[in-house]
Amino acid sequence: MDRVIIFDTTLRDGEQAPGFSMNTMEKLEMARQLARLQVDVIEAGFPISSDEDFEATREVARQVGTLENAPSICGLSRVGLGDIDRCWEAVKYARKPRIHTFVATSDIHLKYKLRKSRAEVLKAAVDAVRHARGYCEDVEFSPEDASRSDFDYMCDVLSATIEAGARTINIPDTVGYAIPREWGERIARIREKVQGLDKVVLSVHCHNDLGQAVANSLTALMQGARQVECTINGIGERAGNASLEEIVMALRTRKDYFGIDTGVRTEEIFKASRLLSHITGVHVQPNKAIVGENAFAHEAGIHQDGVLKEKLTYEIMRPEDIGRASNKLVLGKHSGRAALTARLKELGFALAGPELDRAFKAFKDLADRKKEVYDEDLMAIATDEVTQTVAPLYELDYLHVISGTGVVPSATVRLKKEGQTFQDSGVGDGPVDAVLAAIDAITGLKGRLQDYALRSATSGKDAIGEVAMKVDFDGTLVSGKGASTDVIEASARAYLSALNRVAQASAQRMKEVGP
Repeated sequence: MDRVIIFDTTLRDGEQAPGFSMNTMEKLEMARQLARLQVDVIEAGFPISSDEDFEATREVARQVGTLENAPSICGLSRVGLGDIDRCWEAVKYARKPRIHTFVATSDIHLKYKLRKSRAEVLKAAVDAVRHARGYCEDVEFSPEDASRSDFDYMCDVLSATIEAGARTINIPDTVGYAIPREWGERIARIREKVQGLDKVVLSVHCHNDLGQAVANSLTALMQGARQVECTINGIGERAGNASLEEIVMALRTRKDYFGIDTGVRTEEIFKASRLLSHITGVHVQPNKAIVGENAFAHEAGIHQDGVLKEKLTYEIMRPEDIGRASNKLVLGKHSGRAALTARLKELGFALAGPELDRAFKAFKDLADRKKEVYDEDLMAIATDEVTQTVAPLYELDYLHVISGTGVVPSATVRLKKEGQTFQDSGVGDGPVDAVLAAIDAITGLKGRLQDYALRSATSGKDAIGEVAMKVDFDGTLVSGKGASTDVIEASARAYLSALNRVAQASAQRMKEVGP
């Protein structure tokens, strides 16, 4: 094969990392973008792990996996037969369902985690693959902690699972232990020793604990692997996974060296990165390869002079190649709904109905306050809408803050709820604290701020500020996001976003229980 299968596990391994959890609607929105990105496989979740993860995986299979030219929709399961049954129940709705089953093969895992013999684990792996093949043809098997497993034993397990019906054999560097040359040699030896490997797809799944995930993945491809498991922005357990955008663009930019390609639509990469950042509230570092804010920025005079004369002097890719528009000024205060709709569609957002109404109002409000409206501003507005699961219970109607040196910060807030308005005031250590206190006074819910992050969507004094926060409401930790040119207002919107989730969940529980 001269084409690499891109297996995206953003919604499974990526989402498992602390601070990156997503609800069903957020997973669905991210999955739709991954489909537009044209990845080959979406690992949507670990269905046995929780009812919510089962539901999210099932809905991705139903709503994204049934689209024309949809990617394969995969679910992860341990080798327990009940795990596999639950996984199938979630992914069976997709046009191309896949079951990915795994078990650890390293002695350290067998001794301390599984407490099973090598023979027991080998039998469980074979039984699992056979059971999964009873449901679908597309079955993948992974020997967890492959980089620390006894080589001969691991190869015995792989040969047995291929004979049992596995179509893809994935070699995970579960703890990011491998070094590129060593990893490449291991992959080459696996190809030589494992029986039947020429009939299946060889895959790798590399973690980034030593910063080698992308290098190890590319090295494996050079040794014959033809599937790479990766995530948007490199998110994942601990230090993360191999970064999808880095692998894809390395193969594209250095096709002269690798001689292999992917089916990824690279123009959707930046949108995918920004959407994930907005959903999770975790932004990539400025110097992140491919998608970082500085990836195409030049400050040194020598570099600037070279780029002005010929971009190829210091740029090996074009911003347009990953979907970063070179012309960032798009709309102004005189622009209409049709122009906004068209530009949002170009940016990958198909808003309609109430979502478009709210986005248009937010855009007009922003255009009245800003001289220039950029694509990043529009993306911040649009992602606020597409990641909003239901209509908010409380909406911000009015905000007035008094703060300064020698003044006790105070805030007056007015909220709308079901057509009625409620107003109250609060004081705090700072203007944000005062606003949150006023909101608590109105709603009767008191949250404790656990994490707060503020970033600028664009440059300039009038840039949109994006606030992401995590709030603890009586032991329930929820995230919230908000955007505005006023960072105090953005903070209020982020807090309301989190509060609405808790209020709506409580209302739903009351409805289910009844009076």
